[in-house]
Amino acid sequence: MHLPTTYVLMTALGRMPIVHVSNDLSLNLALVLRWLHFIAGITWVGLGYFFVLVGASWQRKLDVGVRRQAAPALMSRALWWFRWSSVATVFIGLWLWMMEVATDCRAAGQAGGTVIWSYFVIWTLAYILYMGVLMAPIATLRRGAVLAVITMALIAAASFLFLSVNSHGWETNRVLAIGIGGGIGWFMMFNVWGIVWRFQKRLVRWTAEGSPPPEAVRMAQLSSLAARTNAWLSLPMLFFMGVASHYPLLGALS
Repeated sequence: MHLPTTYVLMTALGRMPIVHVSNDLSLNLALVLRWLHFIAGITWVGLGYFFVLVGASWQRKLDVGVRRQAAPALMSRALWWFRWSSVATVFIGLWLWMMEVATDCRAAGQAGGTVIWSYFVIWTLAYILYMGVLMAPIATLRRGAVLAVITMALIAAASFLFLSVNSHGWETNRVLAIGIGGGIGWFMMFNVWGIVWRFQKRLVRWTAEGSPPPEAVRMAQLSSLAARTNAWLSLPMLFFMGVASHYPLLGALS
């Protein structure tokens, strides 16, 4: 057991608060990673809300000439932070989650391979199915309400399957809740890189050139749908992240 190192700081009022700094390197690493995870996640989700709640309507109201000048500069910078903060959020979160899985495995004397592979397989498959729906030639599937129902069904099915595969009795609430919340984040990151960024970089270039081709309309629609999907999915994602530490909803209560 690593005992904390204690520092006593003198204040202007003469009181002496006690500050503990741990000697446990893994605990300190987890703190730094969690802090970076929060910063990256706020940047990512915040920009997603900006695109959906502010950016889309703002651009539609601009004069064509103003849009050609303002939108490329703004969107290029915003999209840089948007896509890379998604990567930082997800992969730092995965690092933290795997540390949790390892801790639980040691405590239970179990192997955690199933938890890890099921996470990647199930949530990647869920996104592939979503991408198939979004890119399908059937226009009805891309209507807002229809796509929302299909996406919710995919997320619910992926969550149920992940919990079913990992129901051996030793998996804790934190491991399972983050396995769902982080899985939604994995899904959302693919949406950023597979749809939003892939199409928006072309739309930004065409806007600056002032000569968008006919396929620009479809790309703008798909990008908007993906961005709105991510904005809505951030709600259950954040819910399960909160459940992980603050509400014993899933698995073992330890």
